[in-house]
Amino acid sequence: MYPFPNVCNHRCMAPKTARARRLGIALRTHREAAGLTLEAAADEINSTRSTLSRYENAQTLISPATVRALLTLYGVPSEDVAAAVELAKDARRPGWWVSYSYLLDRRTIDFIAFESEATGIANFEPSVVPGLLQTADYIRGVMRGGPHTLSDEQVEQRVRFRLDRQQRLTAEEPPIFDAIIDEGALLRPVGDRSVMEGQLRHLVKMAELPNITVQVIPLAAGYHRGTRGSLHILEFADPEDPIIASVETVAGQMILDRPGDLRTCTKIMEHLRTVALSPADSRDQLVTLLKGR
Repeated sequence: MYPFPNVCNHRCMAPKTARARRLGIALRTHREAAGLTLEAAADEINSTRSTLSRYENAQTLISPATVRALLTLYGVPSEDVAAAVELAKDARRPGWWVSYSYLLDRRTIDFIAFESEATGIANFEPSVVPGLLQTADYIRGVMRGGPHTLSDEQVEQRVRFRLDRQQRLTAEEPPIFDAIIDEGALLRPVGDRSVMEGQLRHLVKMAELPNITVQVIPLAAGYHRGTRGSLHILEFADPEDPIIASVETVAGQMILDRPGDLRTCTKIMEHLRTVALSPADSRDQLVTLLKGR
């Protein structure tokens, strides 16, 4: 049994993975090329307009057989049908994070699913160290100071989950990770002195990896475009997969995929890179902060 009653609700919903999104875009593109409306296509396969809409928007998992039926209806070449069927099979395979679904709300599940497939991750944090670079003790401090009262076991479950998320950074084919941290986050105590010392040492160590860049925005930079909140931008290997942005709000994680929002988020991230210290100067700043503790 799962520790919480809402686990089934989370697990039964299809996360918006990059694979599912790519498949949905292909289904819509081929349908429109065939000159069929959602209603007409649904009638042909004895389905409904709302069901096909959910398939195309990656809100519901679609079976390989349904993919084959739709693309055959749309007159798609057999080799493209076969590739899409394989993509549908792949999209239905559960991710590593499924075992933690009982901990997460739907929007967080969607974000983790995207993050697990991203080949490039950029993250700005104004108030805390980026989650992918947090130590176990720092995570505990964050969880105990969060908006919800958690038991020790619930805290440890979230620690394990976040540490598992971090494993991609040191895997055989890790994503490129650009972390931009406001200096205020490094000055704000989380846990006791030893926790912050350990966290700063970990940042220095992780910044030495070839796929990780750490930049610090000094307090002297004043008010900047990222002061209002955290920002993630995810990029994917397949050129057909558009980038995804995510922001943190008081209501939780919010995923942005509209072109206008993505342009705004990209410009903000580019601005933050220019405001931040260079990676070399950022390392020096981390060392200085470490010596000051």
